[in-house]
Amino acid sequence: MGTVFSFDIRDPRTPAVDEALREAVAWLHHVDAEYSPYRPDSAVSRLARGETRPADCSQEVRDVLALCEGAVRGSDGWFSHRAGGTLDPSGLVKGWSIEHTSRILYDAGARNTCVNGGGDLRLRGEPAPGTPWRIGIAHPLRPGALCTIVTGRDLAVATSGMAERGAHIVDPHTGAPATGPASVTLTGPGSTLTDAYATAAFAMGEAARDWVESLDGYEAFAVLPDGRSWRTPDFPGTPVHTATHRAGPYGPADA
Repeated sequence: MGTVFSFDIRDPRTPAVDEALREAVAWLHHVDAEYSPYRPDSAVSRLARGETRPADCSQEVRDVLALCEGAVRGSDGWFSHRAGGTLDPSGLVKGWSIEHTSRILYDAGARNTCVNGGGDLRLRGEPAPGTPWRIGIAHPLRPGALCTIVTGRDLAVATSGMAERGAHIVDPHTGAPATGPASVTLTGPGSTLTDAYATAAFAMGEAARDWVESLDGYEAFAVLPDGRSWRTPDFPGTPVHTATHRAGPYGPADA
C-alpha cells in the first residue's frame, strides 16, 4: 500500500514470537495483494472497475467493506472509502492491518510491542517494566520538530495531515481537497477506527474537536495552520513548546 511497517518487540525472543513475526509479515503481503488500489489485480481494484461484486469476494473482503461502512456512519460521512467516486478503503485498511498484526504478536506471547504502519501505531504493554511508551508526534509546520509527546500503554495513535503527502485527503461531501488543521492526532482503543477517525477529523476541520469529544474512548490533539493547537480534555500527551525537540523513531507521519 505504498507504506512501511516496523515492529518493536520488547519481549524475550522465543520460537513462537519469531514465527508470529513471520506470520505477521506474510499477512501484510496478503493485505497488499488484496486491498491495494495501486495493484490492478487486487480485489479492491477489480471491484472498483466493476469486474466483480462484493458478493463474489471473500468473507474477509466483505468484512472490511462492512467496517468501512461503519466508519462512514460513525463519522457522519466524514470518513469515506469512496471519495471521488472510486472505491479505496486504504483509509481504514492500514489501521485494520496494524491492529491485526499486533494481535498476531500478542497471541504468540509478545505482550510489549509497538507496531508502526506508516507512522500510525498500536502500542501494547510497556517498552520496559514500569515505563510507558513515549511517542513523539512530528510537528506539521516545523520539519524535524515535535508538537506533542503521547504517553501511554495499550492504545492506538494515528495522525492525519498534509505535512508528508500534501493535500491527499478529500472532503467526501464536496470531492475537493480537505482544508482541515495542519495535522490532527487521535488516540483510541484500537487502530482500525482510530486511523479512520483521524482521517475523518482532519476532513471535518473546525467541527472535529466537538465530534471527538462525543466519542467514547477517543482523544485528539490538533495543530492549526497558524501554529495554534487544541486538545480534548483527556488527550494523553504533553505539548512541546520548543523546536529543539527532534522527531524520534516513533514520530507518526500523516495518515
